[in-house]
Amino acid sequence: MDILHAPWRIQYILAPKPPPGDTSLFTRIAQANDDVANHVIARDRTCFALLNTYPYNGGHLLVVPYKQTPDLNGLTESELADLLILTRRCQNALTQVMKPDGFNIGLNLGRVAGAGIADHLHVHIVPRWNGDTNFMPVLAQTSVVPQALAELAALLRQAMLR
Repeated sequence: MDILHAPWRIQYILAPKPPPGDTSLFTRIAQANDDVANHVIARDRTCFALLNTYPYNGGHLLVVPYKQTPDLNGLTESELADLLILTRRCQNALTQVMKPDGFNIGLNLGRVAGAGIADHLHVHIVPRWNGDTNFMPVLAQTSVVPQALAELAALLRQAMLR
């Protein structure tokens, strides 16, 4: 068995966990005041964007409505438009900062569809590069994220201001 050391994970493992409740992780982040600690890169009128703490690929962002709803039917047309507009802004910021060759952008609605937080809709924006699928994710089922989340979040916040 190969061992991949990830010492930064110990902070998550040892951190106090909030008790289960009616609010999702995204609702708690939306109501929090520490955008830097939560890797929030933008806040708009009805939604916000943050880096995924457990990314599929470097730069994996999430765009989340403030309103907790499991699917698109829980949003007004205005909220839907805001969600897509912020998604586009995030894609543009990622293009500027990371220069990917393409993107996977989408929603996982329902646990069976792969939603990790099924009760709070969110859009995934995953930058992709030619050749970014290599032996690590294919054989070792391990992703290598080449940049610290805090560093990347700071760069993206600056790009979102433009």
